[in-house]
Amino acid sequence: MNFLIKTLANAAALAVATWLLSDIELTGGSSGEKALTLLVVALIFGVVNVVVKPLVKLLSLPLLVLTLGLFTLVINALMLMLTSWVADKLDVSFHVDGFGTAFLGGLIISVVSWALNMALDRD
Repeated sequence: MNFLIKTLANAAALAVATWLLSDIELTGGSSGEKALTLLVVALIFGVVNVVVKPLVKLLSLPLLVLTLGLFTLVINALMLMLTSWVADKLDVSFHVDGFGTAFLGGLIISVVSWALNMALDRD
């Protein structure tokens, strides 16, 4: 159940980032196709965050300590760009155009996902 809540929260956060930033593109026909694409991208994003992000954080630990954790924003942007690359390789219609957009998108996704997880995850 927790996995489902996190995936739906990520999908909603990705939808908000797509809506706010014009350089994050989600193409598709109907609303149903876009919703399915968002769910697939949320799954890819979740896998990237579970598999790759801990390794990147470990390797960048000196920078995280030096910047008092602000380097996490850069790591989030890199994870969003990696998600875009994987989505492109899997022929999913999701694209992030540039690091600046990924940085803002990562910030938006982090805040919205955190808020939704706090609101939805009632034990």
